[in-house]
Amino acid sequence: MTPPSTPPPPPLSSTPPHPTLPWPHSRRFRIQYAELDVLNHLNHAVYFRFMETLRCEYYLGLRRSIDPHDLDIIIAEARCRYLAPVTYAAELVGEVAPAHPLGRTSFSLVYRFSNERERVVTARGHTAIVAYDYLKGSKKPIPELVRAALDRDAVNAQDEGW
Repeated sequence: MTPPSTPPPPPLSSTPPHPTLPWPHSRRFRIQYAELDVLNHLNHAVYFRFMETLRCEYYLGLRRSIDPHDLDIIIAEARCRYLAPVTYAAELVGEVAPAHPLGRTSFSLVYRFSNERERVVTARGHTAIVAYDYLKGSKKPIPELVRAALDRDAVNAQDEGW
């Protein structure tokens, strides 16, 4: 008699499989040994470094610059939801997009990280960002050209679990 087949285990994440619609900016991150924690998983803090890289690349692209001195933003809040473990040598695709609605002086960026091999979203991030005048030491309105690009690229944050 053949034993009954067991159903496959549920996915580690309740999020949908790998996203189908690309966001305005993405890049690949290959997980290095130094980025692992004691459990041999990607350390939680590394996601914040990945989000910073995505944020700067995306925002500087809107400003048509590669000079970090052209960043006229400051982070008011940063969060990350960890959905599935990531191990050594995995390759993640990180994506970033602005989220609706945009404020007058602030906006949000949302991030998602997907493991290419397992085709699963491993983490989602969120940052609240303020347009900032570093010379005056105060917030400022989002520059109009940047606002138009943010609005064009924006996604619905609720669709991404925020």
